Amino acid sequence: MAVITASMVAELRAKTDAPMMECKKALTEAEGDMVKAEELLRVKLGTKAGKAASRVTAEGVVTSFVNGTTGAMIEVNCETDFVTKNDSFLALANAAAQLVAEHNPADLAALAELPYSQDSFGPTLEEVRKGLIGKIGENMSFRRFKRAAGGAKLANYLHGTRIGVLVEFEGDETAAKDVAMHVAAMKPVSLTSAEVPADLIEKERSVAAAKAAESGKPADIVTKMVEGSVQKYLKEVSLFNQSFVKNDKQTVEQMLKATGTTVKAFTLYVVGEGIEKKVDDCAAEVAAQVAAAQGAA
Repeated sequence: MAVITASMVAELRAKTDAPMMECKKALTEAEGDMVKAEELLRVKLGTKAGKAASRVTAEGVVTSFVNGTTGAMIEVNCETDFVTKNDSFLALANAAAQLVAEHNPADLAALAELPYSQDSFGPTLEEVRKGLIGKIGENMSFRRFKRAAGGAKLANYLHGTRIGVLVEFEGDETAAKDVAMHVAAMKPVSLTSAEVPADLIEKERSVAAAKAAESGKPADIVTKMVEGSVQKYLKEVSLFNQSFVKNDKQTVEQMLKATGTTVKAFTLYVVGEGIEKKVDDCAAEVAAQVAAAQGAA
């Protein structure tokens, strides 16, 4: 029987981040073979990953990668803010953005199958994701990505790790960078008012109509009030009509014209936007456990 030393256990733990006793068991089962022991732990971690896969991932990071006129931005989610600071998780997210830019995957499924190795996991991005779920003990997922390679210049801006903006433009790079920062702050939904999605307009119209109806004014006045509210909304959410954050005396469109810059498109990602987070009610959970215990008695 092979002798399992403390240094061997420590080495395996450093590679896998598995509990000390699990590392010792794996090494014993593998008769001291480090590679085999690591594989045994990966099997166990895979089971752990399967249990985590159903948990909601509403936290995470936005990362980007730009090389010339080709770039990408991606949102990668996890369960808690704590994991967003984990080096392995961040490495995965950054690598995913680069893979999107360089390989142009058709969708998330195609992205998952691209070649990639990290932390002794691989040979695909998906296998690394599964391995890190087991290693870190928390579910994580690739939510969405945007790739730009239409020949335009690219400006990207990350506000921390939770907000990301990718701007496609021609002209002045400083102006484009300022637009990216503006988008992160003001969160427009389109370039122009004509491009605001119809469902958002109808939602705003409905709210405006309900408010106007409470005024008790004649129908024709109410109609004008509603249309006025809608037009104001369109200006507030369209990039070119918004007041520029660095100079509220001019619109973004005016600033761009003054700098000879054209913005062709932008993409804005906010981590967890639209994901329903689970809210734990500790009091209710404790009450339920007490009630169950009393019932059993």
